[in-house]
Amino acid sequence: MLKKFVPSLVLAATSLLSIPAISQSTHSSAPANDSPASTVLATRPWEFGPFFQGGVGVGDRSDFSFTSAGVRLGKVITDQHLPSFLRGQFEYAGELMPYWQSFTPAPHYQNTPYDCGGQTCYVLLPVNGGTFTGLSITPIILRWDLKPGKRFAPFLQGAGGLIWTNHKYPPDIQLPHGEPGGTSVWNFTPQFGIGFHYFVKPKQSVTFGANAIHISSASLGDRNPGVNASVQFQVGYTWWK
Repeated sequence: MLKKFVPSLVLAATSLLSIPAISQSTHSSAPANDSPASTVLATRPWEFGPFFQGGVGVGDRSDFSFTSAGVRLGKVITDQHLPSFLRGQFEYAGELMPYWQSFTPAPHYQNTPYDCGGQTCYVLLPVNGGTFTGLSITPIILRWDLKPGKRFAPFLQGAGGLIWTNHKYPPDIQLPHGEPGGTSVWNFTPQFGIGFHYFVKPKQSVTFGANAIHISSASLGDRNPGVNASVQFQVGYTWWK
């Protein structure tokens, strides 16, 4: 009779002994699952993903609007440095936007000032306008990934890029033969931004950002009216590896 119950007693004892091991294993994996942002950034990972961006001009360009879409690639390079609320990690990244558009007022006549014998006079001149299509690349993004929380990872960044458009941008006074004025199809985009990642999975996050972008040809054309400031918002999805 005793021999009959020995296997059952051994099985029960083995099951009881395995419970602490299972509990310990579950407990040890919990921090990674509960704090995916800090866990991932601690490994100095790569990040990549698509994004969509849109916004408006500011000041005298408030009637301009922008949309773009592309992909981003970045690499966290350092461990955390600096004290207090500035503590964070340095990341280098870049963006490619094969879709870029700016919507401006339709072609129109505009009162344009000029110097007439020491006084300011005005003349109605034709100004180009409409929709401008192109592509943009931002090869220099210097990002400071601030100390993350459990799922929330904020960042600050400064960046510089380049835009090519199918017509000279921004719209300017037309030349006598009806072509766009002395601006350029090439423009530079120095910018500053803030944003954050919100981790929805251990190595995946939704990314939000806001950028103040200046658009200027750096006088590649005869004139450089530029877009002194635009505010553009970005939403994307990021994978971490």
